[in-house]
Amino acid sequence: MSVKALVTYRSAAASKVTLLDSKEEYPAILRKKLKKYRLYAGDYVSGEIVDNQFVIEAIEPRRNILIRPPVANVDRVFVVMAMQEPPFDSYLLDNFLAVFEYYEIEPIIILNKVDLLESQEKLQKWQNIYQNIGYKVVPLSIKEDISPLKSFIKGITTVAGPSGAGKSTILSRLLGVALKTGEVNHKLKRGRHTTTAITLYPFNDNSFVADTPGFSKVEATFFMDKKEVHRYFKEFNNYSCKYPNCTHTTEPECGVKEAVLEGKIACERFKNYLKIMHYYWEELPC
Repeated sequence: MSVKALVTYRSAAASKVTLLDSKEEYPAILRKKLKKYRLYAGDYVSGEIVDNQFVIEAIEPRRNILIRPPVANVDRVFVVMAMQEPPFDSYLLDNFLAVFEYYEIEPIIILNKVDLLESQEKLQKWQNIYQNIGYKVVPLSIKEDISPLKSFIKGITTVAGPSGAGKSTILSRLLGVALKTGEVNHKLKRGRHTTTAITLYPFNDNSFVADTPGFSKVEATFFMDKKEVHRYFKEFNNYSCKYPNCTHTTEPECGVKEAVLEGKIACERFKNYLKIMHYYWEELPC
């Protein structure tokens, strides 16, 4: 009898599934005919239990696949960025956001470690920039109650962000599971990687939360063609340009550039976009 399950653990050496009905966990192997296919955490599969192992006979079509971190069928992502230790990196955040827009996955921006800021002006600045675009932004101090984050967990929710930003600490408190955390390397100003495999933890009857590796570098152009990046800075789509395929770099009569000069588009966001495009604009006002 075929049973449906979710791949809730995936490493180079092993896989585990959780049965969708009973929530029982089993080590998993692929049927020989599927050996050529790559299995991802987050894959919905069907198969049978043989000798206390789940033998995967079919992998359901995926709604999406994230390559970094490697998770399938993601509904929502918490993008965790520290405001301090390591320093806030808007360029990395904007790359993350472009990638998740590309995959049509809803991001929730978590600005973590706000208690380490000497002034709240920096927090207010970046919170306003992203809220004005339409993103949900949650300032967070891990010393305070983080239970409001639970209301944002939906379906398969993954967590992204640089190493040392506090992802594992947040997950540990949300899930009540002791996850390995790492300190920030103060010489390099970035965190140490503490997560190497992908694990999905059951959150409620219908949701799972993924603990994934942190990354100090993510480039949007690894996931999409360079000429497409402008489509995924979603505030750009509110302005018209002379040319329908304007990349907002060298083209004349660019509505997006005009909006930047008028303060309608955050200069910091456009500066990060130009950095992705490897383009320098002398008139950039920031």
